[in-house]
Amino acid sequence: MDDLTAVRDLETDVPPLTDRARDDARARLLRAVDRETRPHRAGAFPRRLALRTAIAATATAAVAAGAAVLRDGEERDATAPQLAGAAQLLHRAAERSRADSAHLPVPRNDQYLYTKEISTRTFLKGGRTQRFTDESWLSVDGSRPSRYSYYGRILDEPPLGEHEVRWPPTEYAKLKKWPTDPDKLLDVLSLRDPGSPEAAQDAYLNACLLLRGPRVMPPGLQAAAFEAVAKLPGIRLDHDAVDALGRRGVAVSYPGLSFAFIFDRKTYAYLGLRQEGSKGGRWVDGELRGGQKYTEVKGLVAVGVVDRIGQRPRADAAR
Repeated sequence: MDDLTAVRDLETDVPPLTDRARDDARARLLRAVDRETRPHRAGAFPRRLALRTAIAATATAAVAAGAAVLRDGEERDATAPQLAGAAQLLHRAAERSRADSAHLPVPRNDQYLYTKEISTRTFLKGGRTQRFTDESWLSVDGSRPSRYSYYGRILDEPPLGEHEVRWPPTEYAKLKKWPTDPDKLLDVLSLRDPGSPEAAQDAYLNACLLLRGPRVMPPGLQAAAFEAVAKLPGIRLDHDAVDALGRRGVAVSYPGLSFAFIFDRKTYAYLGLRQEGSKGGRWVDGELRGGQKYTEVKGLVAVGVVDRIGQRPRADAAR
C-alpha cells in the first residue's frame, strides 16, 4: 500500500471533518511540504517523514471531528476535580511504567521489537463486533524489514533509507535521545507554538502515536509521556472503560479527540487505546455520508524483544 492510498483509506474510515479541523490539517501538511522542498540540511524532513506527517495531519483533523470520550451525562467543559483526577491517574501510571520498564531488555540493533494486540470494533447500529489479533515485528534500528498486521492484514515494510525516518521515531537509539523530563518532552510532542490549544492537541495525539509504536521504550520515556499528558489542560476521566480483552479500567481523554488511554483501575498499568470511527461511506462536498460508525478498543497482550520476524518472546519474558 502506498502512502497516498493510505491517506484515502484513512479518510474513508473516520468521521467527517469540520472546517476548522480541515484548515488545521492543511496547515500542518503545508508546513511539512515546505520543509521537504527546502535544500537538504541537518534536521530537514525527508520524503517518508513528510508523507507520514501528511497522514498524521489527516488523522488529527479526522479525530478532531469525533466525539470526546466522556462519561454519560458529563459536560464537555473540564472541572477542577476532573483535571486533578486525570493528572493523578497519569502520575500513578507513570510510576507503574517505571517499575515495569526495569524488567524490559535493552534491544540490540539487529533485533526486533515485538508487540501483540487485540482489537475489537463494535458498530453502533446493530451492535455487530469484529475482533482482530495483530502482531508486529519492528526492526530496532530500522535497517531491516519490518512486519505489521493491522485488522488482520499483513504489511511488510522495507528497511528505512539513509535519510528516511519515522514520526514519532520507532528506532530505539533515537528514542533514547528523547527527553524523559515531561516539560521537555511536551516541547518535542507539540508541533505548534507552546501554550496554544492546538499545541496541546498535537501533544496529546503524538503521545497516542508514540504509544502505538514500539512498546519496548528506553527506561522512563513512557512514564514521561504520561506525565507530559498530565500537564495538558482539559484532560478528562472516564471511570468505566473496558479494553478489548474485557479488562475493566479507567480512561483519560482530551476534548475534541476520539482517542483515549485506558489504564487498569487497580494497578494503573497501561492497557490500550479506545477510539471512535466510521467504516465505509463516501465523501460528498466535504462530508462523509453513509458508512457505519463504531467504537474500537485495543488491548495490549504482550511486548518483547526477539531475534527474527515470526519469533515470539517466551511467555515468562512477555508482558
